[in-house]
Amino acid sequence: MEHNHIRQQTNSENEITEDSEIRDWFRKLIGVWVFAIPIFILMILQRLFGINIFSEQVSVLLFLIFGFPVIFIFGFSTIRGGLRGLITFYFNMDSLIALGTIIAYITGILNLFDILLDYSGVASAIMAIFITGKYIEAKARGKATQEIRKLLELGAKKARVLKGKKEIEIPISEVSIGDIMIIKPGEKIPTDGIVVKGESAVDESMISGESKTDEKRAKSNVIGATINQDGILYVRATKIGKDTFLSHIIQLVEEAQGTKVPIQKMADKVTSIFVPIILVLSILTFFGWMLITKDISAAVGTGIAVLVIACPCSLGLAVPIALTVGSGIGAKRGILIRKGEAIQTMKEVRIIVFDKTGTITKGKPEVTDIYSDVKESYLLDIAASLEKLSEHPLARAIVDKAKLKKYRKVSEFKILRGKGVEGLIGKNKIVIGNRTLMDEKNIPTKGFEPRIDGLEGEGKTVMIVTENAEVIGLIAVADDIKEDSVIAINALSRQGYKTLMITGDNEKTAKTIAKRVGIDAVIANVLPEDKAKKVEELQKRAMVAFVGDGINDAPALKQSNVGIAMGSGTDIAIEAGDIVLAKGSLIGVVQAINLSKGTLRKIKQNLFWAFAYNVVAIPLAVAGLLHPIIAEIAMALSSISVVTNANLLRRKRI
Repeated sequence: MEHNHIRQQTNSENEITEDSEIRDWFRKLIGVWVFAIPIFILMILQRLFGINIFSEQVSVLLFLIFGFPVIFIFGFSTIRGGLRGLITFYFNMDSLIALGTIIAYITGILNLFDILLDYSGVASAIMAIFITGKYIEAKARGKATQEIRKLLELGAKKARVLKGKKEIEIPISEVSIGDIMIIKPGEKIPTDGIVVKGESAVDESMISGESKTDEKRAKSNVIGATINQDGILYVRATKIGKDTFLSHIIQLVEEAQGTKVPIQKMADKVTSIFVPIILVLSILTFFGWMLITKDISAAVGTGIAVLVIACPCSLGLAVPIALTVGSGIGAKRGILIRKGEAIQTMKEVRIIVFDKTGTITKGKPEVTDIYSDVKESYLLDIAASLEKLSEHPLARAIVDKAKLKKYRKVSEFKILRGKGVEGLIGKNKIVIGNRTLMDEKNIPTKGFEPRIDGLEGEGKTVMIVTENAEVIGLIAVADDIKEDSVIAINALSRQGYKTLMITGDNEKTAKTIAKRVGIDAVIANVLPEDKAKKVEELQKRAMVAFVGDGINDAPALKQSNVGIAMGSGTDIAIEAGDIVLAKGSLIGVVQAINLSKGTLRKIKQNLFWAFAYNVVAIPLAVAGLLHPIIAEIAMALSSISVVTNANLLRRKRI
């Protein structure tokens, strides 16, 4: 309950910060235009229509009076940030605007003494347009993070909980782990849990982005905020507050929006060099015009235009706005980009490696064949007694098949990772595992070889059961392929990716499954701890993405250039992934790659237009062809165009 409160508090703090930023710029926007509109009217009447309501000196005084709050009150944060950058030599985007507006404002004061032409009205116009642009940017960022808000709003507010024989309704924050929740048709599931009673279809589109339901029955896992469709479900709460799947998704997306893509570092470096160059160029422009025209007023105006037109606001906005939009779109479709650099790295990936169990297959193996030299019930009895002590999916399949009410006592139990298990039942030494384990233990399998070959040829995993170093039977287990694995892998092959499957299974079984789904190559008989080494070997040939879901996949996910974790997998795998797929579907891999490419394309387009704009506009300003007000309008429009281009990503089909 305390965790839940902290999580809600953190999220609300983030929302308050974001809202207050938009409100702050909106207040400044209203304030500057209240004072800037009279200035604009006076300037237009004087300079476009030659109508002088007041004398020139009175007009300048009005420009200075009305302009003071625009520049030094509503524009104070911009002026302060810009001047601090100039003093500390840590130049930023505000430096150019601050210098341009202050110089233009000072010309008004000097004009009162007949020293310079007046540009003080221009100073107010520059700041008004600049603040308008900043408000539009803040609104755009807010819109891009609305997906996260929508996720926050998805959660149920109350839960119906069984206390004794009574049903009581309590706030979601008061639900405890172990509480039995009752969810009726059409209601949201309050928090993550396991169905203990009832059957129903559940709409999980909020985590998968797909409008299809999943059938739930006893022992099925359910996710908080998904919607119960047609039956009553009794669900035991297993996670609450910040530990729930929904909270985890929100946290991952928030982290992603704060990360930097490597290309951003390049843009930041360019900006840090670009600003001082423009300051020098502005000074040179001023002196150049002084030498050529001998007109100090024209020289000042041209220098101000160079400062304003070159403000690299669009350059600073180009990457973060595209990343924010991209991660928001991903969140809506169940694709969580945990690390921004994965967007850029994905473009270079050429090899995609898949874990088998739980990634390509459903991860819920079932016993399909039993071949035994002893009574089948005895074989299952000793096999299930040992396998009950293991957490491996194959072990669970054998335990589920046996359905024992009482298990035999096992001593000296040992898990032989990637090979099998062993232990003592009474005085009998039981070893269960694959052929590799039998070879290591020098247990002959000669009479069983044809049967093992036949079962493996059907894509089944064969567990060899031995007692006192003699084979007494075989248990074949098969794990069904996910319905969309074939579609996803074929789509990746069409895009030119080389696909590989890595598994601890024997080569024959692995190749059969690979052939069924269309995977190019197989790396079989790999121990869990060796997966990362195999990825490292592949990286010598090309950039590698690894797709996995288990605890033993975490090292390989970390080792790969881009780790893609299935959200249906373990928390450890999810933490190790660069991209997390909320739904355990391989279609998500295709969508994640397409989204990464689309986001990177927008980033590059934004950077191109930001640079191209400056390359074209600066020479025009130096040549005196841009009035400072026109320069500021052009600068604001460049930022708006970058925001608009980033939002076009929403139209992309992934």
